Amino acid sequence: MSASLAPPLASSPVSPAEQGAAAFSDVSALSFEEALAELEKIVRGLESGQQKLEEAITAFERGSALRRHCEAKLAEAETRIQAIVERADGSLGTRPVE
Repeated sequence: MSASLAPPLASSPVSPAEQGAAAFSDVSALSFEEALAELEKIVRGLESGQQKLEEAITAFERGSALRRHCEAKLAEAETRIQAIVERADGSLGTRPVE
């Protein structure tokens, strides 16, 4: 009799892509400030070196999604700011964003 060393199979395996999509689908709903706060928390956790490898990888992936989200929010804000123009009389207005 030999015991199997392989871990038991899950009844319905989920691919890493499906896990990633589910884990990061809520990122788009976050404000810039919420996403940045979570990203800072993840960075502190990774820098501490106290996480297990798999947890660190998952945290890194989440952090990457948060970084992309923050960059997109900043680009959007920059576009809006660039659309603000000063008129000849000194008042501020907006111009159409291209």
